[in-house]
Amino acid sequence: MQVIETLAEGLKREIKVVIPAKDMEVKMNERLADVKDKVRINGFRPGKVPAAHLKKVYGKSIMADLVNEIVREQPTAILAERGEKSATQPEIAMTEDKDEAEQILAAQKDFEFTLSYEVLPPIELKSNKGIKITREVVDISEEEVNEQVLKVAESARSYETKKGKAANGDRITMDYVGKVDGVAFEGGTDQGAELVLGSGRFIPGFEDQLVGTKAGDEKTITVTFPADYPAKNLAGQEATFDLSVKDVAAPADVEINDELAKKLGLESADRLKEIVRGQIESQYGSMTRQKVKRQILDQLDEMYKFETPASLVDAEYNGIWNQVANDLAQSGKTFEDEDTTEEKAREEYKKLAERRVRLGLVLSEIGEKAGVEVSEDEMQRAIYEQLRQYPGQEKQILDFFRSQPGAAASIRAPIFEEKVIDHLLTEIDVTDKKVTKEELLADEEGEASEKDAKKAAPKKKAAAKAEAAEGEEAAPKKKAAPKKKASEEGAE
Repeated sequence: MQVIETLAEGLKREIKVVIPAKDMEVKMNERLADVKDKVRINGFRPGKVPAAHLKKVYGKSIMADLVNEIVREQPTAILAERGEKSATQPEIAMTEDKDEAEQILAAQKDFEFTLSYEVLPPIELKSNKGIKITREVVDISEEEVNEQVLKVAESARSYETKKGKAANGDRITMDYVGKVDGVAFEGGTDQGAELVLGSGRFIPGFEDQLVGTKAGDEKTITVTFPADYPAKNLAGQEATFDLSVKDVAAPADVEINDELAKKLGLESADRLKEIVRGQIESQYGSMTRQKVKRQILDQLDEMYKFETPASLVDAEYNGIWNQVANDLAQSGKTFEDEDTTEEKAREEYKKLAERRVRLGLVLSEIGEKAGVEVSEDEMQRAIYEQLRQYPGQEKQILDFFRSQPGAAASIRAPIFEEKVIDHLLTEIDVTDKKVTKEELLADEEGEASEKDAKKAAPKKKAAAKAEAAEGEEAAPKKKAAPKKKASEEGAE
């Protein structure tokens, strides 16, 4: 077998592989000898089939199997021998001429194919001692804990049916049918719906028109959906809602005590406060972690400059751009609405894709050298979290992970990355700084990671996906209904 390098430009490689016809024929004959005693052909006793006849009957199919095996196995062996790692699966090109293919299968012509790929660039790791970050820490006050406990108590407060008109703070139980131009729309009908007036859960103007109603009232109200409403068919539309008020209930007084805690499934009010404090700490800790990670990535970005494989950058960019396009389509906005143009947006997101690929390679190299590994238990926990998000679809999701190798990799990659960040935190200079919660939650517009996508379209949603590797998370989807935020239903 001849292996000839025909292209070596930057990270691009092209390899021509030639296997002489005589070598292919030798392999075919070996296979024919193996099957000679196993095949059954009419007119011949087992093991007595002439080689020429055996070749005539099975030669082409065996050669086809040999070709497939070579194409499947040799690229990996060739790259290993060359000491190279391909950025993506190498592209394999073979002859498309039918006559040539027939000659190859008949062992009358050399079998040739071409490998095209990009190599991963060599990365010479630098010392991490020069990385210095500031870790912002918030002291959680008793007052803040009590405020959050009060919100929990208010969400669990009881209501008692009252006579008379509904006021802000009262809970109304109602049936309603929403219509646009006299036609009921999907998601605009409900029965036994509960709404606390003044909560702001429904679209502007809806709740105000229910103040003063009482049980038994039937009313039609008119509202206008916000221009940026997620359901495009309703955005900016005037709609009517035919309402039937079933019950008006006044809120009971809120008391934070052991009885409230037991109502929530806890043993005491102290335990409730302990859990709430833990939730606040987790929230602030997540934001602190995000900012710490961003500082680390920004400094690594300055430390490492090298050519990135175009195939990886293109794949990353396409993922980002698809999210941008989807967000624009859902919001009904244009690039002009975001003070940019499509050309500028593409340029900025291309830079972001290059940054993410480069940092991903650096983190991978750091993790590999440090012996960072993702355990099977960590993978199982991550997959379990995926299952929790899609109740009723557990079997399909498990089947997907089992059948798609790339699916498991998509779960493993973020875990590996976080473990590499943990490793780096043991080697770099970390200074804790006490800040207020307002300072911690403030946007850092001057950060390099933000500059990567500055003025690109549309920042709020697209960047959440695009910067997922830097600790950002995508906002939950909203669904059409008279509610302002469907995600708030039953929450708080």
